[in-house]
Amino acid sequence: MKDINPLLIEFNGVYKTSPFDKLKSEHFIPAFNIVIKESWNKIIEIADSEAEPTFVNTVEELEKATIKLGRISSIFFNLNSAETNKEMQSAAQTISPLLTEFNSNILLNENLYSRVKRLYSNIDIEDYSTEQKNLLKDYYTSFVRNGADLNSDQRERFVKIKKELSAKTLKFQENVLEETNSFIQHITNENDLAGLPNYAKSAARQDAESRDLDGWVITLDYPSYVPFMKYADNRSLREKLFRAYTSRSNKGNEFDNNNLIKEIVALRLELANILGYKTYADYVLEQRMALTPDKVNGFISELHNASIEFALKEKTEVVEFARKTGFVDELQRWDFSYYSEKLKTDKFGFNDEMIKPYFKLENVTKGIFDLSERLYGISFKRVDNIPLYHEDVEVYEVYRSDGSFLSLLYMDFFPRKGKQGGAWMTDYCPQYNFGGEAVRPHISIVCNFSKPTSDAPSLLTFDEVTTYLHEFGHALHGMMSECKYPSLSGTSVYRDFVELPSQIMENFAVEKQWLDMFAEHYITGEKIPSDLIKKIIDASNFQAGYLQERQLSFGMNDMAWHTITDREVGNVVDFESKAMAATELFPKVEGSAMSTAFSHIFAGGYAAGYYGYKWAEVLDADAFSVFKEQGIFSKEVAGSFCKNILQRGGTDHPMKLYKKFRGKEPSINALLKRSGLGG
Repeated sequence: MKDINPLLIEFNGVYKTSPFDKLKSEHFIPAFNIVIKESWNKIIEIADSEAEPTFVNTVEELEKATIKLGRISSIFFNLNSAETNKEMQSAAQTISPLLTEFNSNILLNENLYSRVKRLYSNIDIEDYSTEQKNLLKDYYTSFVRNGADLNSDQRERFVKIKKELSAKTLKFQENVLEETNSFIQHITNENDLAGLPNYAKSAARQDAESRDLDGWVITLDYPSYVPFMKYADNRSLREKLFRAYTSRSNKGNEFDNNNLIKEIVALRLELANILGYKTYADYVLEQRMALTPDKVNGFISELHNASIEFALKEKTEVVEFARKTGFVDELQRWDFSYYSEKLKTDKFGFNDEMIKPYFKLENVTKGIFDLSERLYGISFKRVDNIPLYHEDVEVYEVYRSDGSFLSLLYMDFFPRKGKQGGAWMTDYCPQYNFGGEAVRPHISIVCNFSKPTSDAPSLLTFDEVTTYLHEFGHALHGMMSECKYPSLSGTSVYRDFVELPSQIMENFAVEKQWLDMFAEHYITGEKIPSDLIKKIIDASNFQAGYLQERQLSFGMNDMAWHTITDREVGNVVDFESKAMAATELFPKVEGSAMSTAFSHIFAGGYAAGYYGYKWAEVLDADAFSVFKEQGIFSKEVAGSFCKNILQRGGTDHPMKLYKKFRGKEPSINALLKRSGLGG
């Protein structure tokens, strides 16, 4: 019997979930070929209709036409990040150009553009809701920004650029993944692990066993790499790992990204120029809260001026501390985390090893669930009747306070070979409610926390607790959505606004009232001591200037790459060094490059937008000050945040939404005050 492609039949499981249990890598290309054709036929039907264009027969039909394609695209690209293999990566090289061509064909269809343009020209006299006006504006703007007004030669080149960019950005990410996975530090002498906490040793031992090796294995994955750099006494091994991590895709081998970077930024500049923009950043920022490169650079400069003196003092403090311990060499990058952590312990009397026993993953999960219930009245129920793409994944049903179903939530916590590093939130099905269908979202959180070992559960560092809160904030944005159209629902907002719901959740990590709710020792059951909580809070601004400078350096690098006006770019390392020079605190390390593994801007959606993390910090600090004033569990404040931010998606301009919640525009003062940098 011929294998039925599960992507081509109706998803008939509970909540119409993605059919992970039936999926094979070979299903994707045939499915995309068929569904793209079906979607295109619907598009042509809309474009060639002789009926007078209306919002319903044009805009709403466009929304419907790509829902199925959007779902299988989400499944494919999410799996390609969380559970990939060579077959999936190969398929991506075929599928991405197909989707790029499909989207370009829609946006270059003259009949379709004509219908949307006619509707848009009457937007102020029609009885449209705010959401409908924003959706229509988005469609019209998408046509214009994707070449609808170009001549035939320009259009042809525009489409070719989009295809090339799709393939090259995919290849960039694959190269980084290959470089990350290809390095291991195999340790057979336990003395080389001196200083490493027991949890890190156990994880390294388990990793070695999984590879049929004796001893211990350290990798470039975050849960393995970071503890080694923080705690390992063996300086030469720290240097070796640092050089391996910072030289990813900068070795001149088959996975080198230097030429890809030059090609990507040149193509992006050409695309922007064709559309009449001076730089790619001008093109991107037109649809951001920041609006212009000058405003972004001014924002970065303002924060840099506020933090650089603090950063220099903080580095000096670490150097002086290292000298007191007998360190005589010049402090290098691979020394900073190590001595910084020792200084933190000396200053505040605690370290991650003391904190981790109180942050058992299951307890943190319960703490975040209970926090969400107190703020927003939602509850969570783990279920086992939903297909999974990997055995590590957990699934929860999420309910409103009245008992009605709100969302599905997938949780994927641990690193593995086919999984991209880092942490992220995504969806497998967006929320929408139009055309007779009320669809609730299927949201996913993906992290890379330390796996349980034979002698301990998964115990999180404080940074990982903060990361968890961050991604859960994104998840709330997706789950709480109450929008009409899928294109505007959930996290479909301006890139420099999308981090507000995530970063506001991070504030709870240093709130005693929340920590008291769940943090207990995984062995003794003892609640986290009050004096330890105080130390965590006191240390929350430790090296705030240094950390801000580091984050700003990434934003400077991003803006430099995307404000070029000459497509000929020289040496990548020289370029980035110049871009980040104002924030540089350490000697240059030969062979290191930041850009060659900077997936956020060269493979993700943050090109000309990395500043958005700091922008959102300004928003979240300003917004959380309202919680601090009225009580961190205030249902009134949380209700307003939910009503005006979480539920609204991209249905209105983000500054309007923010001002409805806050009553005014934000300033940087709350962030500087919270960080101890002034304000």
